[in-house]
Amino acid sequence: MLKQLPKRQRIRKGIVLFSFLIFPVTMNFLSPYVIIDGAMNGILNGSAVMFGLMFISSLFLGRAWCGWVCPGSAMADIAEPINNRAMNPDKVAWIKWLVWLPWISIIVWLLIRAGGYSRIDLLHLTESGVSVDSPEKYIIYFVVIFLFVGLAAIFGRRAGCHTICWMAPFMIIGRWIRNRLPWPSLRLVADSTACSDCKLCARNCPMGLDVNAMVEMEQMEHSECILCGNCIDTCSKKAIRYSFSAGVGRN
Repeated sequence: MLKQLPKRQRIRKGIVLFSFLIFPVTMNFLSPYVIIDGAMNGILNGSAVMFGLMFISSLFLGRAWCGWVCPGSAMADIAEPINNRAMNPDKVAWIKWLVWLPWISIIVWLLIRAGGYSRIDLLHLTESGVSVDSPEKYIIYFVVIFLFVGLAAIFGRRAGCHTICWMAPFMIIGRWIRNRLPWPSLRLVADSTACSDCKLCARNCPMGLDVNAMVEMEQMEHSECILCGNCIDTCSKKAIRYSFSAGVGRN
């Protein structure tokens, strides 16, 4: 008999599944190309606004978007029964920056050439309000799905999130800024004295983090943590919890 997930994790997975089901509607608002086309034409579009909102949210919620809202999270869940091997984020996370830095540089260059944003069109390239509204757009839709599901199926848990995600760097930068400023925000805190060293938190972390070591040091900040709460719900000793508080982290 399959073990039932804790209630919080059922809710979280239900939310990301819904996000994935409506991905044909929302895809262009998370698109790395739509923002390029908009910058080329001086149009502030829905994709640019979404990436800006992700950055702003990370100042208060860290990378909770990645764990609780992103359709890519559901895509990773689809691949998990195929390959549940944990990846070492410290070895591969740099790859996403090789994707993000040239991409953001192109956007900035095109925006400068266009003289900045001259108008707002949140439905730029999505005039119908639905991203996948023609047969040829299904090609892009399935390419994105095959990338995130395929990488996770081949290389292990959340491989796409660790290596090619163009959204994560916005939140990593926001979280880095947050950790150097004194305002309250969502974070994990740990009590090392309550830890029984069972290491279940580390074995079950979807991002492959050594959560057990983080608990021992009572240092729960890591740029790849998506605040999914799986470690909280796995720990029978309640050594980890959410906190909306001020604090200074290292990552």
